[in-house]
Parts: sequence; structure tokens; C-alpha cells
Amino acid sequence: MSDFLLARAADILAGTSPESVEIRGWVSRKHTVGGLVFILIRDGTGYVQVSARKGTADAAFDGAKGATKESAVVVKGKVRDDKRAPGGKEVSASEFVVAAPAESWPITRTAAKSGSFLFDKRHLSIRGPKAIATMRIRAEVIGAAFDYFRDSGFHLISAPSFVQAAVEGGSTLFSVDYFGKKVSLSQSAQFYEEAALPALQKVWIFQPAFRAEKSKTARHLTEFWMIEAEQAFAEQPDNIKVQEGLVSKMVERVLANRQADLKTLGRTLRQPSVPFPKISYDEARSIAEKKGFPFEWGDDLPTEAERAISLTQDSPFFITDYPLSARSFYHMTYSDRPKVTKSADLIAPEGIGELATGGQRIHDHAELMKRIESQDLPTESFSWYLELRKYGMPPHSGFGIGVERTTRWIAGLKHIRSASLFPRTLSRISP
Repeated sequence: MSDFLLARAADILAGTSPESVEIRGWVSRKHTVGGLVFILIRDGTGYVQVSARKGTADAAFDGAKGATKESAVVVKGKVRDDKRAPGGKEVSASEFVVAAPAESWPITRTAAKSGSFLFDKRHLSIRGPKAIATMRIRAEVIGAAFDYFRDSGFHLISAPSFVQAAVEGGSTLFSVDYFGKKVSLSQSAQFYEEAALPALQKVWIFQPAFRAEKSKTARHLTEFWMIEAEQAFAEQPDNIKVQEGLVSKMVERVLANRQADLKTLGRTLRQPSVPFPKISYDEARSIAEKKGFPFEWGDDLPTEAERAISLTQDSPFFITDYPLSARSFYHMTYSDRPKVTKSADLIAPEGIGELATGGQRIHDHAELMKRIESQDLPTESFSWYLELRKYGMPPHSGFGIGVERTTRWIAGLKHIRSASLFPRTLSRISP
């Protein structure tokens, strides 16, 4: 039986591993000084330095000296303290085996200056420290959502990706041939969540969404992951509280578990205070006008105006009470303000912009029918959605929040594509 126990880089650096360890990972960096080779090994949990000395462990020295960047290796050795090593720990190798050699690494310092090149080689560039840090933070954001909704009594459900009725605008749908029938890829699972409310009362989803929006901004993807939630017997103030709790939980988890990754990205992140600030659509319009980005009442916030407003805040905030003309047909309006909806966008600060959109849904059948007809929408396309209102549909509300947009803000990324493992944009469908 071997005296060497399999250990992770993170455990070695934390001082919780045994003294004699086996590490499995990839060569991240290497340099040789005389009869001594230093190799930085990456194993998915972090980086740990390995040293191999000629004359002490010749076979290990030869293996380490011949290992190329990104080769997969298996190393056995003893952990020792070394203040000069990254993290203050080093593994002195007694065995060093190249399990899978790597050819000359194509991502050089010069090539890495090209963002286009890095995304052309995304299947390789995701091994870089910033990409790894981002994906860890993204995983923490998703994990926090699972914990938050479970603890809040929500049930996880799944909804179809092939749909016939559009939740948002029909012009942003991807059409698909479905056995000779034209259908679309889903933009949102909201309608199916609403159908599940009388069965489960509080539901949420985590799944991809697709929007054929011809936008090249730093916050748009054509395929992205959505977290959406709906709850029965809940009005818009309740809906806002759920969003505040969810985002707070996400930030809390990242701050608790991903400090090293935030440092790698050069990101300073603070826990936001609850409740988040709230400004009305009318107030937002006034701010935008003063910043030089005026727009007509009834229009959705232009990207430039939203960014300018976002730069005035230092924490997530809500813009509330959007005009009906800027919202989808199912949004409930105020009884004394029939042109204003009970809805809100959750906006990230620092110029990032919209993270989430939510609101209270129309739960009355006659009112929803009237709205559909007033907007000249095809009633037959929403027949089952309308029928829900005939069988005990109480007041309810919900929202959708983009995983990549949230990760972009939390990680402090310049472009949303960096928050996706393999981003899909207007101009990119490969690799």
C-alpha cells in the first residue's frame, strides 16, 4: 500500500493534506535553475509548486525537466513549508510521471493580447487563470441560487426549450423546424412556471434561454442561462424581496469562498445592503435626461441611458413602475395608473446595467383576455395560458435573472462573453 495519499492543491496550501501526497494536474509554469526544476501544477482547485532536484530524485528530475506546458502529470512527494513558493507550500517530488504530454502551447503572450484569438481558441484559453477564476465564481453564483431557493421553499422544475408562444417579443425568437412544423427556441420558462404554481406554489428554473437579438453590446449573448422564479399569493413587493435575498446570497457566497479568484481578476466586491435602493421609471428618465440621454416616456430605457443611471449607483438597485408600452402583455397595471405596470428591473452598478426583470402577472382571465386583444396578439397562441386563469390562479409574481450578466457584475468583467464557457454571440458560433 502506497504511503502517498491523493491530495488537492487547495488542501495542500491550506495545510490540511498529509505530508506524503500524490498530485494529479497540469503543468502551468516551469523554470529550471541548475539541477533544480520548479513546476507550478494546476489541478482544478488551485496551484501548488513542485520541485525536483537532480542527485536526490533523478527520475523525478528528468520527468519534470521534460514536461511541457499543459502536460497532464502525476507527482508524488512530500509537502514542506517554503515562504518563497506560491501559497507558502511546496511539494518535493520523489516521482514525476507525464501522463499525457502536450505539444508546444499556442497561446503566447503576444497572441493573448488579441481577444478574438483567445475566443477562437476558447477550448484552450479556458485554462488561463482569469477564465478559471471566472468559472469558479459562476459556479458559486449558481450554487448559491440552489441553496437560496431550497431554503426559501421553492421547487426546482424544468420547462420545454421548444415553444410555440413567445413570452417576449416575437422578433427575437430563433425558429426551428420541428418535424415540419415551425416552432421556436424558448426565451423564458415563465409561462410554464405559472402553470406549475397551483401544484407547487413556489417554483424556479435553471436552464438555457435563446434570443435572436441582433445586438453586439458587452451584455448580450444569443444563448445564455437563466434563473427564473414564480410564486403564488405574492405581489410585486414580495417579488422584489426574493430578488434581494437571492442576489445577496450570491455575493455572500462568492465573498466567503472565492476571495483568491476575485483577487486574480482584480475585483473588489462588497456585500450589498438590503433593501436595495429603488427609483421609479420617471426618476430614472429624469436622471438620464440630465446625463444627456433623453428618451420618450413609454419607451424602454435605451442602453446608454441605463448605463448612465447605473454609474450613479454603488450597489444593485431597482428601477420600478415601467410603462405598459415598455413591458410584455401579461404585466399587471395599477388600478389608478392603467398605463403603469407593477414591474421592476434589477440594475447592477458600475455601468453594468440590467441583471433581472420581474413583475406581477395578470391573474384574472377577463383582464388578460382584454390585454391580449388590445395588443392584437393571436388569442389561439395563448389559449392554454389563458385557461390557467379559469381554475384558481391567485395573484402571483416572478422574475428572471441572467447567470452570465450576474457573473459579469460580481466578477467585474468587461464583457459578458467572458462569463460563458463557450459564448454564443451574433458573430460567434464556434468552438
